[in-house]
Amino acid sequence: GFLISECCFPLWKAKPGKAKRVRTIFSSEQLARLEQEFARQQYLVGQQRCLLASSLHLTEEQVKVWFQNRRIKWRKQSLEQQQAKLAKMG
Repeated sequence: GFLISECCFPLWKAKPGKAKRVRTIFSSEQLARLEQEFARQQYLVGQQRCLLASSLHLTEEQVKVWFQNRRIKWRKQSLEQQQAKLAKMG
């Protein structure tokens, strides 16, 4: 017989009834539009999110999570810029 190690198939270890979420891969056009909207406003809710999602052929959840992640990235970049300014001054 031929044995396959369990580590090769991590999905087999998943809890019953819990499917592993598939990572969304955005097209360059989708990313450009998402970035454009983020530059305009960092919070997108309600009908705005719904319209953007449908125009990009994404779910509202995907758009919501993208905006959440992008805000985290923006805050991190802002903090790094502030720290660089302080280091330059002192």
